[in-house]
Amino acid sequence: MPPKPRVLPEHFAELYRRFQASISRHDCGRWCAPLNGGSPICCSTQDAVPVVHRSEWKLLKSRSDLWRPFKPYDANTRQIVDSLHSSNCAIECKGAAFCERDNRSLACRAFPFFPYIDRKGDFIGLSYYWDFEDRCWVISNMQIVESGFRHEFVAAFEYLFSVDPEEYDTYKQHSATMRRVFSRRRMPIPLIGREGGLFKIMPKTAKLLPITAAQLPKFGPYKSARAYARAVREAEGSLPDQIELVADAAE
Repeated sequence: MPPKPRVLPEHFAELYRRFQASISRHDCGRWCAPLNGGSPICCSTQDAVPVVHRSEWKLLKSRSDLWRPFKPYDANTRQIVDSLHSSNCAIECKGAAFCERDNRSLACRAFPFFPYIDRKGDFIGLSYYWDFEDRCWVISNMQIVESGFRHEFVAAFEYLFSVDPEEYDTYKQHSATMRRVFSRRRMPIPLIGREGGLFKIMPKTAKLLPITAAQLPKFGPYKSARAYARAVREAEGSLPDQIELVADAAE
């Protein structure tokens, strides 16, 4: 039997080289930050705890002092840390104001998306971590995702799967979980196709149907400009310069 592939720090260095594109030309953090005490959702461990492979952690420590081990602060975060596979660990950065783009983790670069694996085992595109539907502006505006981000996302995860098949298995299982969740919710799964375009997946039949940006679902305070303005007032935050939600067509 051939030896099991082992992912190394240099593999993550290559991933970082391949995956540098911004998710959008829009600064998405300015939309969620007013609802989160001024910090973007993806940069706050009050909302999302970054989990990395230990080899990725080794690489990050060698490149910067931006990151440190995450210390659980309540029962929920203790459960997150306790449930991690031995090959993974939880970390946290100094915060959005100190971000070093070259030293972002893979999870930071990809958020809020993960590689969606269909029932046949094919990596067909990008879907999102549904726990963040009501907090992440991008999830309600998937049409703003740039083609460059999509290309680099696909290339990075294809490379990751080639050097660490266990990561493929993890996302395959996560995709199956999403199908079960959305089937119970009687809701199609939104998807950005790996070659472009917007789609919905019918979770019970796995049928893939093209949709327009106008047909994408919107959640929580991002359902409308009025709902967003009201939520910002209730959070005692400050509205961005423009409060209309972006409706650019995806490439």
